[in-house]
Amino acid sequence: MRPRVLVAMSGGVDSSVAAAILREQGYDVVGVAMRLAPEPSVRLAKSRGTCCSHDDFEDARRVAERMDFPFYVIDLRADFAARVVDNFVSEYLDGRTPNPCVMCNREIKFDRLWSRARALAADYVATGHYARIEQGADGRFHLLRAADDAKDQSYFLFTLGQDELARTIFPLGAMTKTEVRARARALGLATADKPESQEICFVPDDDYASFVEGRSAPAQLRPGSIIDSDGRRLAAHSGVHRFTIGQRRGLGVASGQRLYVREIRAESGEVVAGRREELDSPGLIANRISLVDNSIAPGRELSVEVKIRHRHRAIPATMRVDSGRRAEIRFASGGPAVTPGQACVFYRGEEVLGGGFIERAITEEQAN
Repeated sequence: MRPRVLVAMSGGVDSSVAAAILREQGYDVVGVAMRLAPEPSVRLAKSRGTCCSHDDFEDARRVAERMDFPFYVIDLRADFAARVVDNFVSEYLDGRTPNPCVMCNREIKFDRLWSRARALAADYVATGHYARIEQGADGRFHLLRAADDAKDQSYFLFTLGQDELARTIFPLGAMTKTEVRARARALGLATADKPESQEICFVPDDDYASFVEGRSAPAQLRPGSIIDSDGRRLAAHSGVHRFTIGQRRGLGVASGQRLYVREIRAESGEVVAGRREELDSPGLIANRISLVDNSIAPGRELSVEVKIRHRHRAIPATMRVDSGRRAEIRFASGGPAVTPGQACVFYRGEEVLGGGFIERAITEEQAN
């Protein structure tokens, strides 16, 4: 009896090729699309790649028909709004910068995908993520970077544990994006030359501030003052949700030097601006830690490389995780600006050890 795999299909080229590869390899493939965000506007759909539109689902359906496997659409909009969108809004209102793609993977895509897989008696789930899974001689599963470093998505997958990795397949992990598109053309898939979808599917035109304001009561918005590092008032602002650590543009401050957001004090509404060199931090505290490598003991100090943004390079650091799912990270040298709310992911070379969410930066005083 062929192993059954439930493949998440967004209607894009990556998930289409992932499903086609598994079908060619002899798996009993079942395609499923998850309706998460509202239907994009006609203007947005024409200006860039989209996700979760009717056309996307039809593209996925055409791939399933061509490759001869069943395909279903499941409506998860209510769950997505409650677990991802509401979190996105509340994080910005509290002065943090959220990472909705990590939350979506953790709270919706894999969680809900596995519940459907169990209902359909599927042995595996698969997605079009660019990452690799390998099983070591000791039986432990390892989550690794993709072969295509420019498309690597391992940063977003640190919440997967050993049980999930044992039953998950990433067919594109060893391929480049160019190879994926070439494979799609060779298979005659309708999605072969489809443009990339936008990174945050539910925010029209990337206008995060307006989106947050549209889903918040006026009393939830926290206007206040932009101040310098000495507490001098520089300007007024209309809400802390309009700022993120490291931001330079849009401060509305006339100054003879470049100023950056270095701290957001949500309770008082104060946004602290400073010089570029004031952004650097020697380390950070992360919470809600998930460990892919479950052999890491609490209290043990490890040498790792840390990514604190998806597009940032990994930097050398030491890590110590405590028993309360919190971790202290100390950068080896010259630490970057730390953004509370973002994911902090720990690597050892190509391998993802785990990760968490940035709680706060460590100050120079705390480091000494």
